[in-house]
Amino acid sequence: MPAPSRVPDISPEPLLFSATLIPYRSLSQRGFFLLMLAIGVVSFGLGVAFVTMGAWPVFGFFGLDATLIYLAFRRNYRDARAFEEITLSGNRLLVRSVSADGDVVEHSFAPAWTRLETAERPGGWGIAGLALVSSDRRLVIGRFLNAADRTAFAEVFARALADARSGPR
Repeated sequence: MPAPSRVPDISPEPLLFSATLIPYRSLSQRGFFLLMLAIGVVSFGLGVAFVTMGAWPVFGFFGLDATLIYLAFRRNYRDARAFEEITLSGNRLLVRSVSADGDVVEHSFAPAWTRLETAERPGGWGIAGLALVSSDRRLVIGRFLNAADRTAFAEVFARALADARSGPR
């Protein structure tokens, strides 16, 4: 009976860390609809009141206000489609940034030579900024995260980066 042949293991290196950073949006689509409905009703009601008092041009300004609020929220929801994917294995740290328009930019680092740099907020109110630093390269990550999310991410990611630097176990 012939000996079984060994097939080389070509599976990718196991991930030590993987995260997708997304902007926080507290207002759901339903909440947005209800808010715009309330703004529309109030603006229309006040506009009608001003028309009955003879100040008819004010009605247009109420409509303009409601339109500008609507456009600002739509822009905010469009910008919320941006995200960052961060994956870390023993030999590679990959940051994949996807813009709201779908443009993708990838940055690759060697974990052994990369460190996580944090900028503290004055007064100890959490982390103001995060950056990956390697030699002469510096990449800011998680710009759209709030201070609490940046702090939580930094703690977990710093441990994973230290594990990657320590080598295989």
